[in-house]
Amino acid sequence: MTATQADSGITVRVESFEGPLDLLLHLCRTNEMDLSRLSLRTITDQYLAHLEAVRFQDLETAGSFMVMAATLIYLKSKILLPASPDDPEEALDEEGELLKRELEERLREYARVKALGAWLSEREAEQSLIYGRTTAELPPPEDIPLADLSVHLLQRAMQRLIDEQKRRAPRQVEPNPISVLERMGEITDLLRSTWSLLFSSVAGAERVRAEWVVTLLALLELVRLGQARARQAELFGEIVIERHSVSVREPVRPEEPMEPPPLDGEASDAGLAAPAADAPPEAERMDETEIPHAAAVEPPDVAPTHDEARTEEGESWNA
Repeated sequence: MTATQADSGITVRVESFEGPLDLLLHLCRTNEMDLSRLSLRTITDQYLAHLEAVRFQDLETAGSFMVMAATLIYLKSKILLPASPDDPEEALDEEGELLKRELEERLREYARVKALGAWLSEREAEQSLIYGRTTAELPPPEDIPLADLSVHLLQRAMQRLIDEQKRRAPRQVEPNPISVLERMGEITDLLRSTWSLLFSSVAGAERVRAEWVVTLLALLELVRLGQARARQAELFGEIVIERHSVSVREPVRPEEPMEPPPLDGEASDAGLAAPAADAPPEAERMDETEIPHAAAVEPPDVAPTHDEARTEEGESWNA
């Protein structure tokens, strides 16, 4: 007798069947096996051998076998012996129905126990592959001396805990009304008064995600338009926003063209009087309102040389 057989009960071996006795009884009851050819002596011998192997310790299995063996003997006796004419058929039918119900109930119970045993075996195999975390052993509580504590210290500790809970409280996220264009205008206005500023100073110190995203989009748009520059010294470092260095040329008002001063000999020959040393310049005598507009004065492309000026004065004298 093996361990498997001992766990599952007596294994019956006959000519055309090998298995548990309850299954044999079920096959005989449902007419799937010819009970008339079944040797009850062979089954009884196997039962006695089983009792000797377990030394009459498995009394539950022995009792179950006796019930099933008695049922088999009763069924076979009904097949082999002719029916008594004195016994009414109704009594036999009622007794057979009771026996059938009892046998079906036993088989259902046996199937349920087998299914539960298989399920428990699967669970045991699954749990053997799982290594759970053991319960951590907490250190013993330390003895806190309360002699040096005061009400003031307890009040401060309690207030600190309350403040920490307030900081950890969930913050209600509200929609941010600012747009990318508005944030672009803010950055542009700030860059007019300074050369550079930090990204965090524009996005806000509270680190609201919506405001930081809007600020980043506004900065990228300004960089794309060439109105600002962004610089980051290291990964995840502070972003520095700088004004874009574009040299803007201011319009310059051209001055009045001035003729080169004639030489002393040429001035006497031409009969032109040299201006007095103490005479104020022409530009100082003119009022500021009388200065001609810059667009009306066309500066010469190239200033005349000394020889050209002398030739022009000679031509005017001859004329």
